Amino acid sequence: MSSNQQITMRQSIRHPAEVPIEVQSECTEQPAGQSTRNVSFGGLAFSSNETLEPGTLVTLRIPYLQPAFEAIAARVAWCDAEGARYVVGVQFADADIASRMQMVEQVCHIQSYRRYVEQYEGRRLTPGKAAEEWISRYASPL
Repeated sequence: MSSNQQITMRQSIRHPAEVPIEVQSECTEQPAGQSTRNVSFGGLAFSSNETLEPGTLVTLRIPYLQPAFEAIAARVAWCDAEGARYVVGVQFADADIASRMQMVEQVCHIQSYRRYVEQYEGRRLTPGKAAEEWISRYASPL
């Protein structure tokens, strides 16, 4: 990673967000279900059952977003052990700024909706259920 990329990644605001994603590395046949930790304009971090080496190419799918983000290319920037699991940071390879911004915006809205429902309605929603409800109520039709 170049020093310009590192500076850009550090300048991106990270938004805490727990949204289900599917991750498939170049070494696996099937995508693995994971959960995001945070998301930013430059990439995202997620919890994983397996370690991923920096530089590994992965494909991300976020099925709850509208439109669903299929095959978002990313490269592993770092991977840290956290107990029996790992936290993996990836940098988006796709240069489509509009798509990145839409994804970050939707993930943030879903996370805010989840907190709102818990605080004002007393319901604890899973990340997936929060995404489904938010999309059905607020997302623009395709």
